[in-house]
Amino acid sequence: MAAAAPVKPINWLNVSTLVSVAILVGAELIGAGAAAGWAIGGLFGLGEFITHGLQALFVLCALAGLFYFLRAAMAHEKLRG
Repeated sequence: MAAAAPVKPINWLNVSTLVSVAILVGAELIGAGAAAGWAIGGLFGLGEFITHGLQALFVLCALAGLFYFLRAAMAHEKLRG
């Protein structure tokens, strides 16, 4: 039977940095997505329903971008020990 690797403690400074970055980047991306949908809908006079649909689409794209950004950040950040 193989011995288990020792568990290293969590580096809370790095965790708090990632949480802070997630909040900052998430707010920027979601705000930009909502503003872009509003601007495009208003510029082309697409109506309220389509404008809200564009906003929802761009916010979903922003959330996907945030997810992949955080995955890359976590891969480069040393969270344990």
